[in-house]
Amino acid sequence: MTIKEIQEEIIEEFALFDDWMERYEYIIDLGKSLPLIDTQYKIDKNLIKGCQSKVWLHSELKGDQLIFTADSDAILTKGIVALLLRVFSNQQATAILEANTAFIDEIGLKEHLSPTRANGLVSMLKQIKLYAIVLQAK
Repeated sequence: MTIKEIQEEIIEEFALFDDWMERYEYIIDLGKSLPLIDTQYKIDKNLIKGCQSKVWLHSELKGDQLIFTADSDAILTKGIVALLLRVFSNQQATAILEANTAFIDEIGLKEHLSPTRANGLVSMLKQIKLYAIVLQAK
């Protein structure tokens, strides 16, 4: 699936919920389904700067696609990470760099996060794009 198709699927899923408590629960459930990151990647080098909670993000190139693994020590943040990985993992670096992230605003996520969590979300997106730039250059 393309990034845009995945984003449209997420927008449709969030439209099924009547209120933000249900959406928060859904995000938390997404976090519970996030595959465990290998402990060798839970190192300071992989910590996202600017997040209120600890978020580790690791990427590797397989073929021409970036594969992301991540974890967080906070359940809501872990769900946000799971959402971002669903969109950006298993994609080409070029597609990641060209991707529009308006789906985050369309589902209302940013406006329903505390300022520190919203900053963390922006930091996660920046790091994903940075990984794409670095791996594209290799």
